[in-house]
Amino acid sequence: MRFSWKRFNRLYRRRENGFRPDLFPLRHHLSGYTRDTLVHDLRAAFNVALLGLPQGMAYATIAGLPIINGILCSAVASLIAPLFASSRHTLLGPTNATAFMLFSTLATAQLPNPESVVPLLVLMVGLLALSGAMLKLADLLQFISRSVLVGYLTGAAFLIICNQLKPLLGISGYFEKGEGKSFPSLVAKIYEYLPQASWQPAVLGLSSLTVYLILGRYLKRWPNFAITLVLASGVSALLPWSVEHFNNFTLDDLAPSFPQVASFTDLLEQVGILLPIAFALAFLAALENTAMSKSLASRSGDRPDVNQDMFAVGMANLATSVFGAMPASGSLTRSALNYSSGARTPVSSVINGALCLGAAFVFAMVPVVSYLPKAVLAGLVIAIGLSLISWKNIRVCLLSTRSDAFVILVTFVSTLLVPLHVAIFIGVALSIALFLRKAAVPQLIEYAIHDDGDLRELGEKRARPHPEISIVHVEGDLFFGAAELFRSQIQRLAADPNLKVIILRLKNARHLDATSVLALSDLIKFMRENDRHIIVSGTPRPVYRVLKNSGVLEVLQEGTSKQDKTSNLFMYAPSNPNLSTRHALLRAQQLLGTREAEISIYHDPNKP
Repeated sequence: MRFSWKRFNRLYRRRENGFRPDLFPLRHHLSGYTRDTLVHDLRAAFNVALLGLPQGMAYATIAGLPIINGILCSAVASLIAPLFASSRHTLLGPTNATAFMLFSTLATAQLPNPESVVPLLVLMVGLLALSGAMLKLADLLQFISRSVLVGYLTGAAFLIICNQLKPLLGISGYFEKGEGKSFPSLVAKIYEYLPQASWQPAVLGLSSLTVYLILGRYLKRWPNFAITLVLASGVSALLPWSVEHFNNFTLDDLAPSFPQVASFTDLLEQVGILLPIAFALAFLAALENTAMSKSLASRSGDRPDVNQDMFAVGMANLATSVFGAMPASGSLTRSALNYSSGARTPVSSVINGALCLGAAFVFAMVPVVSYLPKAVLAGLVIAIGLSLISWKNIRVCLLSTRSDAFVILVTFVSTLLVPLHVAIFIGVALSIALFLRKAAVPQLIEYAIHDDGDLRELGEKRARPHPEISIVHVEGDLFFGAAELFRSQIQRLAADPNLKVIILRLKNARHLDATSVLALSDLIKFMRENDRHIIVSGTPRPVYRVLKNSGVLEVLQEGTSKQDKTSNLFMYAPSNPNLSTRHALLRAQQLLGTREAEISIYHDPNKP
């Protein structure tokens, strides 16, 4: 009998109440793979490799590891993850957040040689991610407020920028092991060693930073990271300046590197020390990957399986641990570039990994790394740190609700004062506590338009085979725990190619927060990209204030004007509760250019 992946996978997952991962989801994309698809994937892979290769070096620098660790992580994770991931455009590899958490925690770990335990640590991260996927823990990540991740990334950005001032100023050699563990102590030490700073690396690093920012402003589609790195290294080679360079690596450094322990007792001791760090890294990697895949899904219309993607994170980290590389996580910058470059399937990630791995072998045989000044890479890492600070997301989190503002501020301050693996759990614990304090299950209520034209609850649903307008009623608390309801249900409805307008009725909606309004903003943009529309009706004053303060109201109202008396938002009128929905229906008909349109009334499919 011929072997069939489809039949094997069906037997493998039969009678399974929990989650069992698809062992080879890539086969779905390989079926019907064409030459045109390959051309798109090749172009995207080449663009991503030009970014991922120097970024891998930069993230290894952030983690305080040899740059080969970052290159191998970019290569191996990109090769392995797409074999198991459900997302088409996801790219795994080293990231800012995981790199600096690795640096912060290893600097404080009570180990004689922290770098030697990296393979064991990454192995534990992979096993924890696999265990989390099997237990379907990725489904619980939707209950973690977006404010936690925004606060953590903002704090990590400050730490990354400040930490890179050491090679930029040429004062790295003055720092002793363990100095500058927190942001205040790091700033104090930099100020103390400032008289020993050298102007040559500072000029070289700041020039690299300036060139990169200018190129990024005017040549956004170019591989500016790689271009700046090559140009600055070439200039440095021509100047008679004394600046510190990286050490070359050899082919021996590319060989597999397994965890080394003297005895079983020593292994248990190291596992006990590394377990909190590994747990934090696995959690952060899964959280980053889930947030990134959902963000891209809002643009591409895909519906990723978060547990399958968490399984891919685990498999990628198991593979990178074999080579002693860094922990792998979902990279938003490289994944977004992969999507914008026109990638069609996960094959683009595999090709990107092969390109990075080939470059690693070339660099091992040709000693070009020794021409790379540390100050140049420090300047580029500072640019990466600056890109982590999203003022738009910070503004949304600070102005949406008091709870969001409290969570982001506490997480941010904790990131600056305590080890990062502790800081992120402080933010998570606070977020969950606030969730439990005001948690309520939102309900989807069935409505119908009766013969007299009124909109009433619990009526007979008008069934139309090809509706153009869908009315979605959501009642209850719509904070971050319900954000996925917006995304999944509306994307499910939007799968109908005949659907043109969704009227989102929020008459009884409460507690919108940053995560919900960011999800709503993503959905509005997704609908517009496909020449469709979202209209909000029955909006109470508290919901209107959140939409206005966060800036999402401006996104919703694009294409409308007061002069033309057009709007995509209709307020709730207590004197006539259904008046706003009438106005919304008229607006929908105006957008469709007709006075008659088929209408579907959404109801909860779980109800009889």
